[in-house]
Amino acid sequence: MDPLHILRIQCPDRSGLIAAITGVIAAHQLNIVVMKEFVEPVSNSFFARFEISGALNVDEITQELGKALPPTTQIELHAARKKDIVLLVTKEQHCLSDLLVRHFFGELHANIKAVIGNYDQLASFTKKFDIPFIHVSHEGLTKESFEQKIIDAMQPFEPEYIVLAKFMRILSPEFVAQYKHRIINIHHSFLPAFVGAHPYRQAYERGVKLIGATAHFVTNDLDEGPIITQKVINVDHEYSVTGMVQAGHEVEKAVLAEALKLLLEDRVFVTRNRTVVFD
Repeated sequence: MDPLHILRIQCPDRSGLIAAITGVIAAHQLNIVVMKEFVEPVSNSFFARFEISGALNVDEITQELGKALPPTTQIELHAARKKDIVLLVTKEQHCLSDLLVRHFFGELHANIKAVIGNYDQLASFTKKFDIPFIHVSHEGLTKESFEQKIIDAMQPFEPEYIVLAKFMRILSPEFVAQYKHRIINIHHSFLPAFVGAHPYRQAYERGVKLIGATAHFVTNDLDEGPIITQKVINVDHEYSVTGMVQAGHEVEKAVLAEALKLLLEDRVFVTRNRTVVFD
């Protein structure tokens, strides 16, 4: 079976882009298995994702595409493969457990290299899946010292992405800057309406009819980074606070898993504070 490569291109739009790209691919007798493209009219930006089969020289193809496309073009070309990720957690288990089970059964397009928590409640569960759990307590540490300990713990695993699986800590701008567009967060979609420690109780008291969740990249604007995916479900007057929390957890698990699938399969482009997602 021919090896599969993923080609991603982002550049200013102009006529003839598809012809230029496919011309390079055809000249090397490669086969396009999947092709998706989109032009964002506001910024006049072109986005494309290709799945290509056949033996190829990555550097050679990249150089030829660079010559055929506008000077500011961003080109990514690599073999399709699982990516290495690290999960950060606190005490809530629902997102962690869902990802570990998906990973165990080969449903997650990633290698979970480690789980790092500022509490150790989830250590024994994580180790059941033969995945290292590293306890990095924040007690008695400055934010700077605590985050440096996390960075030191992650470094040997060289993660391509960091997943905040209900990691209930605000990361500093310095931490975020080291992993630009590589940190993914999940949270309920009540923001900015219901803030604080008990959003579901507030939502219950307000009588909301929709519960949702948002998966997004982490930026220095709290919970306002580029959105990868969102989902909502209906609730009604029969839901208790506990029932709403349980329903919310189910949505959070589904949204985080879907966002990671899209991201790990190289289907997400970031443009300013928005995303282009090829599903």
